[in-house]
Amino acid sequence: MKCTLRSVFSLFFFFLVVSAVAQITNTRKWRKTEKDSLDNALIVYDDKRYLLCLPIFEQLYKHHPEEKFLKYVYAKCAMYRPDKHEDSYTLLSDIYSHNHKVEDIKYDIAKTAHLTNRFDIANEFADKFLADKRTTAEGKKDALHLKKYIANAIYWTAKPTNAVIKNVGNVINTETDEYVPAITADETVMIFTHRGDKCKGDVQDDSEKPEDIYMSVKQDDQFTTPIGLDSINTDVHDAAISLSHDGHILFIYRDNGDDHGDIYQSFLIGDVFSKPYKLQGEVNTYSWDGHCSLSPDGQTLFFSSERSGGFGGKDIWKATLKSDSTWGNIQNLGDSINTIWDDDAPFIHPDGVTLYYSSKGKTSMGGYDIFQATMSQDSTFKDVENLGFPINSTDDDIYFVLSATGNNGYYSSGKHGGVGMKDIYLIETNFSSKRNLLLVKGRTLSDTTPVEAKVKIEVMTRDNRIFRSFNSNKANGQYLATLPKGAEYRFTYTYLDRAPDVFTISTMDIVGYSEKIHDAIWDKPDTAKPVITPTLTPNPSTLAPVPEDTWVAKTKLQEKTMRFNKDYGNISAEGLEFKVQIAAYKFPKNYSYKHLKKHGKVEKLLLNDGITRITIGGAFNTISKAWEHNKKVIKAGQPDAFVTALYKGKRVQLEELVKMGIFVK
Repeated sequence: MKCTLRSVFSLFFFFLVVSAVAQITNTRKWRKTEKDSLDNALIVYDDKRYLLCLPIFEQLYKHHPEEKFLKYVYAKCAMYRPDKHEDSYTLLSDIYSHNHKVEDIKYDIAKTAHLTNRFDIANEFADKFLADKRTTAEGKKDALHLKKYIANAIYWTAKPTNAVIKNVGNVINTETDEYVPAITADETVMIFTHRGDKCKGDVQDDSEKPEDIYMSVKQDDQFTTPIGLDSINTDVHDAAISLSHDGHILFIYRDNGDDHGDIYQSFLIGDVFSKPYKLQGEVNTYSWDGHCSLSPDGQTLFFSSERSGGFGGKDIWKATLKSDSTWGNIQNLGDSINTIWDDDAPFIHPDGVTLYYSSKGKTSMGGYDIFQATMSQDSTFKDVENLGFPINSTDDDIYFVLSATGNNGYYSSGKHGGVGMKDIYLIETNFSSKRNLLLVKGRTLSDTTPVEAKVKIEVMTRDNRIFRSFNSNKANGQYLATLPKGAEYRFTYTYLDRAPDVFTISTMDIVGYSEKIHDAIWDKPDTAKPVITPTLTPNPSTLAPVPEDTWVAKTKLQEKTMRFNKDYGNISAEGLEFKVQIAAYKFPKNYSYKHLKKHGKVEKLLLNDGITRITIGGAFNTISKAWEHNKKVIKAGQPDAFVTALYKGKRVQLEELVKMGIFVK
């Protein structure tokens, strides 16, 4: 066998490790390719890159099962891959039955027994390892921590939750790796990291395949075939970290080969993500900074880092967006979240107050477990809870994200029986507690054409503080915003010089999750009425009195109602009724319309499109009567209220009533 200086050193190191098991023998009878493979595997093993050398040792052991050293080293490497844990436990137990003196084998058996849910055996061998006079102080520390994992695992597996975990399938997952899923709040888009042959870069210096970022869009409630983000992916490692809740900002981790990686961000412009640029401010350092999550208002970034000043290992921190658009005011989240062990992968839910993250400390049942914490009014996090079994397992459970509804979560795992090595999984959470928030989404249109409009959200109950300000997507006009509970909000949509579209909504009494759909629609430029700013202020005494029925419409739908009221106001027909609509929700909850309590009963109207309309004041037999009530509702503080028509129980457009011959001049 050809030997380099490195391979000689590796063989010497390897011999020390496995001397209690066996010597390397009979390699003279091996094929040259096998000898070369062994040489390469020993070098990688020396660098503790166990997953890289695992398939080599596995194949060599398969062809030479009589070689005990191959059995041992394959078993050692198999400890680090979830779908090989059973192999590792079986082989290590067999080795121990022949030789009790193999270094650290008691600990290794305890660890693999724990990973395969053999908790009594795990405890037995952890105790044997602790009683062994050869065990170092560091080894005892690890064994005691393992015993805590075992105790926690016994506790959590005895009281499983109602969560259901499903592989998302081979549309997303491949035979290689998919991990770190990122979703929009409404689950219409998933972005994730793929490592495999179809990635842009060549095999890196560390012999690992490159990472690229892929995106899948949901259609008919199913994720479609993912596409690579060519505007982002390069020849180096490009890994998705997280996505803003509206899908407009993508955070990625990129390692340019300077011994540390940084967090970058990219913006969705139309249907293409922009070229990423490094996050500005104090988040990126020469320490490891590897995962982040943006708050619903875009003002706080939660991130994990190994920087100094923490509690140990990786900690979770937060930064605030400064007036110069850089990130600063860095704060550690404190010991209610962080431990002396690693704490990583923060995800702030669209409700703005629930933080999910992974920790190797606290009540973890093994490796990283996923925890939930709730933000208090002083912005600190308390009430930390383990999500329990089966969401958490005895291995690493990390990179958890949750839909706005709270019904579906996603994470990546190397579970046995998956499509590839690491797969993305869907978790039907069945949480007992619901997330309190309102999701508002829709489109901005010029007539029927999507346009890019400015969207400003103000918190009326906090001196009109701007909650968010952003543009709708210029390619499709879509926008999305999530509103936490406990405030009154005003949305203002502006496009060119057209009159703004404005509506208000309250989340003061919201219970659970709800959606509101609102499209801001302007007339085309050739039919739109210009907004004229008068240059002279006439003397009121010279003006003719304004008729009481004069009304200025605030929305396009109100303008249409006024036109049809003028021409068909008093027409009635059997089966035809008109209602005043004040809201539309996909998931309605118990909203309070206290400002409208003098204007009739609030009713819910569920139609075939699955959207619930909220109406007030009952039914009217003419559009004229409905419009009069509509104006009263607008004056009472519901500026986006409008008249909707129903014919024989089905919603119809006013134009359709003309085509049907019901509205006749």
